[in-house]
Amino acid sequence: MKKVYSRTLLADYLQLDRCQAELDFVNVPVDADIPLFIDPFAIAQRSDPFSLECHDVLYDFFSRILDSIRSDNRSTAKALLAHLREPNETRFGYSKAHPRGAGIGNDQSQLVFDALAQSSAVKTGFLSSLEECELMIAGIGKDKISDLTTNVLRANLAAYTRTQCDLWGIRTQSLPLPPAYMAERHTWVSSYFDLPFAAGRPVLLVPKAFVRYVPAYRHERYYNSFVLEFLQAELLHAGSGLVHLLKNGKHRVYKKELKPTFPCTKENLFEFSKDHPEVLKQYRDHLAKLEQQGSQSQIAPDDEVVVSRALKAALKSIRPGTNDAAAYHSIMIGMMEFLLYPSLLNPKKESPLHDGRKRIDIRMENGARSGIFDRLHSIRNVPCAFVAIECKNYGKEVGNPELDQISGRFSQQRGKVGIMCCRSLQDRPLFVKRCRDTHKDDRGLVIVFDDQEIHRLLTFIEEGRRFEIDKRLTELFDEIFFG
Repeated sequence: MKKVYSRTLLADYLQLDRCQAELDFVNVPVDADIPLFIDPFAIAQRSDPFSLECHDVLYDFFSRILDSIRSDNRSTAKALLAHLREPNETRFGYSKAHPRGAGIGNDQSQLVFDALAQSSAVKTGFLSSLEECELMIAGIGKDKISDLTTNVLRANLAAYTRTQCDLWGIRTQSLPLPPAYMAERHTWVSSYFDLPFAAGRPVLLVPKAFVRYVPAYRHERYYNSFVLEFLQAELLHAGSGLVHLLKNGKHRVYKKELKPTFPCTKENLFEFSKDHPEVLKQYRDHLAKLEQQGSQSQIAPDDEVVVSRALKAALKSIRPGTNDAAAYHSIMIGMMEFLLYPSLLNPKKESPLHDGRKRIDIRMENGARSGIFDRLHSIRNVPCAFVAIECKNYGKEVGNPELDQISGRFSQQRGKVGIMCCRSLQDRPLFVKRCRDTHKDDRGLVIVFDDQEIHRLLTFIEEGRRFEIDKRLTELFDEIFFG
């Protein structure tokens, strides 16, 4: 009898009681694949520390393969590709039953090498990034690019997985995985990694900022929307025999008549891009703009109205005081993810500082490419690679000791921006004045999220006005910065 898989989601399997909007990682099915792909272009466009680290590793790996092929050092290129495997741990791919992978295996490593070694784009040095393989290398598509990226970043993703497990209290096991690429040594290394176990298999967590249902680089889209449109304009200008005179007096070249003379092959796209690099640049710039606008985000969204109302109810149910401090801390992790993603991401819980003598309740990486968290460092010159978040479930007023505590976590390297989460402010003007004094003394920029403020931000989302969150955050920071 054929086994039926329930597609239980990881958060449910682990009893986290959290939806996707509250989680930084992809909430995958534990017993089946989900048709998602890690997109190296999405990684390359991000500015948060973890994404930059991952991009550096990918760049080192891919550039060494290309250099080896171009210098005819085939043995080195083959050795680098030999460790690629079908990664089942992410639960990404096309299989409908038990995750089994459908990308790069032992035999396909040779096919990938052959595709790269035989490509004119590689031999001429025109190809510069892994994602461009989708445009110019026959036989290498989004699935193989995603699998290759997973293999190369296995150690980085394992480290990310460990931080997320620490954040949510997820039990892990020390498990052997296929070798991971180590950029500092330019080689593959076998190791054990601390990973969660679900449905009989290890799970490698992936940031939702890294993945797409449809990766940015698509040779069909490049061909139809950029290459053919360029050729249409060129033929119109040249007065080609393919130009038609319409009844309204306009001239037109039809794409359907262009396609037989210039078919959509990756070799043709390479030759075109080499002759017209400005068109490839336009395509890259177009994709980068979409990434900056966040319009490429592909994780299926939760019903934000439902999530907002549930978070309001959950916060209201937590009583101020030490007995519910852990519950308040936990809900604030999901709350910050829901309210501030994708500007702030990759939360870490109770990060130790100064050899463990101090700790930060929550630390999030700043990946903003627009909005107030981008302007703070790009325009106002406030260091904020990381944003510190302190959670105070007090039944009393927060004051100078709590403000001094969070400002003591700041540094030029870690950042000097923080958010104080607390239940209420009996004298808000006084606390704002204290925050201004802290900022004027160059001890950092702190804003406060009490229950009333969080309720306001959640209401924006309930009413379909998420864009108002950045406006409100700007007001809160300006109140301190310019006060």
